[in-house]
Amino acid sequence: MFARMSADIVAIKERDPACTSTLSALTNYPGLWAVWWHRVTHRLHKAGWVWLARAISQSVRHHTGIEIHPGATIGQDFFIDHGMGVVIGETTVIGRCVTIYQGVTLGGTGKERGKRHPTIEDNVVVGVGATVLGDIIIGHGSKVGAGAVVVQAVPASCTVVGIPGRVVVRQGQRVEAVDLHHEDLPDPVIEMFRTMQHRIDRLESRLLRDEAASEEEGRPAFPPGITDTETKG
Repeated sequence: MFARMSADIVAIKERDPACTSTLSALTNYPGLWAVWWHRVTHRLHKAGWVWLARAISQSVRHHTGIEIHPGATIGQDFFIDHGMGVVIGETTVIGRCVTIYQGVTLGGTGKERGKRHPTIEDNVVVGVGATVLGDIIIGHGSKVGAGAVVVQAVPASCTVVGIPGRVVVRQGQRVEAVDLHHEDLPDPVIEMFRTMQHRIDRLESRLLRDEAASEEEGRPAFPPGITDTETKG
């Protein structure tokens, strides 16, 4: 047990440069305590002490901001960085060396019975605010970008971003012209304004060409009743 706890602390030191000591890991990483308490509640849940397990997990949620259902299965070297707002559902299965960030939800899609939460395979990283829903598999070594909403399975060694989630990198090769870290996902509002600006530039360019052609032909550049000032105002 102590060897496993020590490995958890080592995992934090290796994956977060802000963690400079064991004391820092113990006092400044609520995700560490959430995982340790989950191991207790998971054993209680499997032993049939369901109410007690849920009661303890809700107390842990109150103190850490991290809600892990006692029924979830979590592998070794699991690291929750920052952690506030993390929710992990009952039938979630998490492999080894998985890292998730604050605001992540590993949830279900309805009131169905049985396996209804994701399976996260080894060495997966799930970025800030990402949501993974349903009985789907996130393949070994894949990365889920910040804010992504994933509702379909992701193959191994892929990067998935967006709403709904789409694969943009597979086996180290770009699938789309996007190669982003989880903190640098595109802003849809900015993209919309860029599209609008592109259309405006095209219209202005076309208008200038029409003005030049009209001057060469000796006809008015604008229809009767419309002035150059009005088009620019």
